[in-house]
Amino acid sequence: MYKGITVGAITTIGNKHVNRGTPCEDASYAVTKNGVSVVCIADGAGGKQYTDARFGSDCAVHVITDTLCEHFDALYSENREAAVRGYLMARLRVAFADIMEERTIDVIDRLSCTLLFVAVKDRRMMIGHIGDGLIVRISPSGVSPISMPQNDKDGKTYFVTAAHADNYMRLLKTTVDDIHAIALMTDGVQDSVYNEEAGLVKPVVAKMAETFASGREEGEKSVLETVQKFIVGSSNVSDDASFGVMLFEGTKAPDPDTLDSDASKFSSSEETFKELSQSIKPELIKAHEIISKCAGEEPAQTVPEPEKTPAAVAADTQAAEPVTKGPSKVSKISVVLITIGIILCIIGTIELVLTLKG
Repeated sequence: MYKGITVGAITTIGNKHVNRGTPCEDASYAVTKNGVSVVCIADGAGGKQYTDARFGSDCAVHVITDTLCEHFDALYSENREAAVRGYLMARLRVAFADIMEERTIDVIDRLSCTLLFVAVKDRRMMIGHIGDGLIVRISPSGVSPISMPQNDKDGKTYFVTAAHADNYMRLLKTTVDDIHAIALMTDGVQDSVYNEEAGLVKPVVAKMAETFASGREEGEKSVLETVQKFIVGSSNVSDDASFGVMLFEGTKAPDPDTLDSDASKFSSSEETFKELSQSIKPELIKAHEIISKCAGEEPAQTVPEPEKTPAAVAADTQAAEPVTKGPSKVSKISVVLITIGIILCIIGTIELVLTLKG
């Protein structure tokens, strides 16, 4: 068991912004309060349409950190992950609405940012991530990614302002066993220390985290110097950079000299997830027909529709009646299930409203 927790985080402006005369859009915040230790970082979206992204990222790290410190037990013990993700995004939306009113911002997307956090109370740990950036686990045996960047092939990512941001948010609840430190970084650091093709985190991350063994002040000073000199300072077009650490005092650190500094690229086929999704569509439709038949429903004469992904088919299966040319009978089982579903939805809505009011 660890003896204590040291947290810290730094943010520095990238040369790309310095040369353009634009402000830093990253933000970071680390604190221990109410027995909860939290490290949170965010990267404001780049681009002309994201005019106030720096306010969004700064707001996000403070709101999420305060929320985790005040309500860790309730959030950790809630078994409905979707409800927890929805609550965290709701807290951000409320805070962003205040900023929009205060600064006369017309569209919430102008506040877009990514979000990465780790929160610990006793042995319980909660990790959240939406967008690019990287969260790393440092243990006696080595350094490995916990949550990898969310980017598509064109480099686009997700932001907390998206209409269904909670659906894109990763949430992990676990314990701190066999962990020496957790490191979080925005893409301004990630691009220099993470080889995505090999799934390799460079040993320097472990060395940076270990500087916090001398205390928060020394750790933040050392990491800031390292990032400014070797990462931001290495390019005239470097991005803003944030790096956060949660170090568990009294635990064993890995030996940096034994860590891999190079690795082979993962072998991979040419198959895409889109192709994989499309391949199951016929089986999913047949399964729906079998389920309907077992429930006592007449097979539906479906009207041909444009091609859908399996996710869309699954949604239709669960939430909509099939489009038919003739009448169909609804079994008693279906009526009961639909009634139960409606009741649960009503209860869930009431719980959410009470939670937000509370």
